[in-house]
Amino acid sequence: MKKIAWITDSSSGLSKEFTEKNNVYVLPLNVIVNGKTYREDTDLTKDEFYHLLKSHGNNAKTSQPAYGDFITLYEKLKKEYDVGIAIHASSQLTGTYQSSLSASEMADFPVEVIDSKIGDYAMGKMIEKGINMVNQGMEFEEIVKELYTYPDKVQMYLMPQSLEQLRKSGRVSTAQSIFASLLKIHLILGFDNGKVVVKDKVRIKNKAKQRMFQLLDEAVETYRLKEVCILHAGVKEQAQQWKEEIEKKHRELKIKIQTLVPVAGVHTGHGTLCFSWFRD
Repeated sequence: MKKIAWITDSSSGLSKEFTEKNNVYVLPLNVIVNGKTYREDTDLTKDEFYHLLKSHGNNAKTSQPAYGDFITLYEKLKKEYDVGIAIHASSQLTGTYQSSLSASEMADFPVEVIDSKIGDYAMGKMIEKGINMVNQGMEFEEIVKELYTYPDKVQMYLMPQSLEQLRKSGRVSTAQSIFASLLKIHLILGFDNGKVVVKDKVRIKNKAKQRMFQLLDEAVETYRLKEVCILHAGVKEQAQQWKEEIEKKHRELKIKIQTLVPVAGVHTGHGTLCFSWFRD
């Protein structure tokens, strides 16, 4: 069997415990808050980040890992591994995928670079499942073929807190942002082939939450989901309340709670809540 190196970026949301145990190489993205740059999950924890974002979120920004960091990593890995598999956040949202692809060619290290077309929990699940396939003894080519089917099996719905940040980052148009702000409309966002799109517009916040729950109910019924993740941007107590409500209705559903990766929180704002899943 080929010795495989697993590579990703910090938007995968994987825990340090998991990445260290499974030798996953993670390149941190950067968040800029109050004029200072921090490497995600390296220079500060997610909780520390959201504490900062709550106070200084108006001009927060993000940036991808330096191209040179990819080359340095791949030059190192090609001495230790036969091949690599890199899974990155949607190429529609960040240049990380393209940087990884170009750097692997520059370093002359054979890496299968995969666009997850999403991020956070669902992207992390792709890596977890890939490593499980290695542990089951599957060949590199089989693993890669299976991984390329995964972007069609994932979804993430977001109830963003900050329309202004979404407008600044280009995630929603200026017209959508102004329209929603004037009419006090709450947007529900989702992913469509790697792009973040407006899935629904709701006038009352509580009805936006009800619509999020309805989307989850539909997915559970349609795909027979076994697990869902509630992601939150610094509001764990609200995420816990959502979990308790869902458990009353879907008793067989495994429900995880994770903190939304900071690079996503910068664009959606402190207080954002999300659902994400990977369907078998």
